Amino acid sequence: MNADSQIIHEGSGRRSAETVAGYLSAMAIFVGLIGIAWHPLRLILPSLVIALVASGMAEKSRRLPFAAVFICTGCLFFGFTVAVATSNPLW
Repeated sequence: MNADSQIIHEGSGRRSAETVAGYLSAMAIFVGLIGIAWHPLRLILPSLVIALVASGMAEKSRRLPFAAVFICTGCLFFGFTVAVATSNPLW
């Protein structure tokens, strides 16, 4: 139990948070894309919140969470557009 083992242990905790952020980002993108065709408010708003949480969790690898926020925002816009154009309910 020297100082080197503690440094390795601390670094592995940060990598697990970035891994969870990646999974959350992928889930947010998937749910956001599904929400375009089916209940935009019910699906896309929570996916946008999840993408924002994942973006806050990621420190080094910010590309996927950053893309998830923009994809979910675009899905919200297109989901509203599709729902209004097809006279489907938003909720």
